[in-house]
Amino acid sequence: MDALVPDDLWAVIEPLLPSEPQKPKGGRPRASDRAALAGIILVLRTGMQWKHLPRSDVGCSGKTSWRRLGVEAQ
Repeated sequence: MDALVPDDLWAVIEPLLPSEPQKPKGGRPRASDRAALAGIILVLRTGMQWKHLPRSDVGCSGKTSWRRLGVEAQ
């Protein structure tokens, strides 16, 4: 993941992202924004389908990255 989102790039992008919403009832921990960004970058670089995004390489599923892209683009 660090190769896709190096520390210097993350230092620029992180302040631009909205803060993580609080869940009143707890629930599953949210995937990190950095992992979602790594997934988005990997899909854009390779042209692979979202469903084929390797969770083990980026830290979250393709569906999570895809949904986060939709939220960030609004």
